[in-house]
Amino acid sequence: MAPLCMRAAIAALAIVFAGLPPRAEAQDPFYKGKRLNLIINFAAGGPADIEGRLVAKHLAKHIDGTPGVIVQNKDGAGGLIGTNYLGELGPRDGTMAGYLTAAAWTYVIEPGSYRVPFDQYEFVAYQPVNVVYYMRADTPPGMKSAADIMQAKGLVTGGLAADSSKDILIRLTLDMLGVPYKYVTGFRSSAPARLALQRGEINFFSESSPSYFGVVEPSLTKTGQVIPVWYDPISDGRTFAPFKPMDDQQVASFPEFHRKVKGAPPSGRLWDIYRTNLAVDSAMLRTIVLPPGVPQASVEALRKAVERLNGDKEFAEETLKAIQFVPQFVTGADLNAQVRRALVVDPAIRTFVADYIKNPPR
Repeated sequence: MAPLCMRAAIAALAIVFAGLPPRAEAQDPFYKGKRLNLIINFAAGGPADIEGRLVAKHLAKHIDGTPGVIVQNKDGAGGLIGTNYLGELGPRDGTMAGYLTAAAWTYVIEPGSYRVPFDQYEFVAYQPVNVVYYMRADTPPGMKSAADIMQAKGLVTGGLAADSSKDILIRLTLDMLGVPYKYVTGFRSSAPARLALQRGEINFFSESSPSYFGVVEPSLTKTGQVIPVWYDPISDGRTFAPFKPMDDQQVASFPEFHRKVKGAPPSGRLWDIYRTNLAVDSAMLRTIVLPPGVPQASVEALRKAVERLNGDKEFAEETLKAIQFVPQFVTGADLNAQVRRALVVDPAIRTFVADYIKNPPR
């Protein structure tokens, strides 16, 4: 009888287990059978676009489920149009992400311009990026070294939008040095602004280090058309990290350049704004984000893919060849909290910047 009872018990258990749902680990990867649209918030052909497309190409092979990745440019208003599109109109099912430039700083100084608050987005990764400033060598009365900018006559700087981080930093640094300049803004991206500089319509500009090393240095610096003047160091708002590629070329960080030509380190309200910007924008110039409300599985899948991308030798080789720079991203499970803390700044700084934006030099 015992064997019969045991057989009956085993049969009963088999019926029970057959009715259970499949185990969680047997589920397909989130992105299997899906397509991921990646929004770049600046125009095609610019540094943000070139870098974003390289990231998209190599990120695709690291996403579990191997989805197709399609890049879309939605530029305008210093990157705000693409950022707002992602947050307000983009699908919230994990199939649309953003490779955004300057979005963090724009939110810090003008949160009302975001139809969906940027601190509600899901943060996948961010990338610290140095910015290099350069001027035409034929800027009157003729520039032979970076320090000659202090005697420049008729300096004309370009920009993307009055409230963009690029424009604000250019103005802040020139104002702290006391260099007179004319300000022309409204270029769609760095590429047309660079073309304007080559034509002599402007003679001072800045670009992210990948764009500088990939485009400016080989075509303009090495031919003697432009001179690198200073760079923005990566900063937490207090300390400044050296940038070896520029230090090796004896190009100083802005704080060091100011000390050399003015005899003292920078200080005052403009300096406070500059340091705050570096802690937000230079530290998080590029952000990979998803709109609010997406499935957590999509966030986790893309963070895991970025971790793999950081160690991808093929990605490193191609980006080094294309833009003379290998992007490295900060990511992790606590990234939302980390970024959201950084997006909180002193309201007095926001007020000052708003007034600064409204009163550019004529």
